[in-house]
Amino acid sequence: MKNTDKLIAIYFYICECYDRELVAHCQRMSNNYAPKFTDQEVITIFLYAMIVEKKKDIKGVYEFADNYLRSWFPDLTNSYEGFLTRLNRLHTVFPVLCCLLIQSKLATIHPERIRHYEGLIASVVDSMPIVLAKGPRSFTGKVAQELCDKGYCASKKMHYYGLKLHVLGFSIFDKLPLPEYIGTSPASNNDLTVFKPVFEQMKDRAIFADKIYANQGFEEWLLENNNLQILTPVKKKKGQEKLEFMDRMYSRAVSQIRQPIEAFFNWIIEKTDIQKASKVRSKNGLLVHVFGRFAAALMTMTFDFF
Repeated sequence: MKNTDKLIAIYFYICECYDRELVAHCQRMSNNYAPKFTDQEVITIFLYAMIVEKKKDIKGVYEFADNYLRSWFPDLTNSYEGFLTRLNRLHTVFPVLCCLLIQSKLATIHPERIRHYEGLIASVVDSMPIVLAKGPRSFTGKVAQELCDKGYCASKKMHYYGLKLHVLGFSIFDKLPLPEYIGTSPASNNDLTVFKPVFEQMKDRAIFADKIYANQGFEEWLLENNNLQILTPVKKKKGQEKLEFMDRMYSRAVSQIRQPIEAFFNWIIEKTDIQKASKVRSKNGLLVHVFGRFAAALMTMTFDFF
């Protein structure tokens, strides 16, 4: 089999993370607390098949492992359903793994590579839809109702049932942003409402964001209390047909700085197909879909050989 060095590297990294942190998030209080087919092996197979072998769905991941990885993982379950059950039971592990991957990547970035604005660390923020159903089917969506509802994506002019993936990341010169906050909310939630508690805990930052984050009263409070600026493109006033020249230049500059977060979303969609979740059938499966694929994408940023 090709790429055995990558398989081994992923496995050892996952084992290290598991022993250090992940085990605390998936401990079993039962007689089967130490299955032969280990959690480390489940995670390794998922990540390897997705980022190295380009398998975009769980069934494809299992079929590849069944055909080519049994010599490496002899205790692999004998059915796709069994593998899916084991993977979904690890839904609490993948958000933690994302944090560990971000920490690993951040440790390799020279501080001078992080963009600053007027002496403040510059960050970019945006969200994207995770779609379980769209169009007429969005009215009848029922999967993972604790996490999802019906919303509208203005950029895609699309009604959908699902959730939003929110990312706040460091702005890096000539690179994609490095996430520092990852979260989800139901599709109908306003982006600023989701991030208000996050911004209130941050200090000494310049946040480059879309127009939906503009709120003069909140911006003034953040600047006064947290030394945090939210910079958004200028909105047209009611009845205004065209922005003034200086407003256009300012809006263009803000948009250019925040453009890499849009490129980041396009990149993660291309790598993992994270936006399409129509095959998900449970809350745990949805969490694995979102944070498992996000972890897979982060791993390609962390390991140089991908």
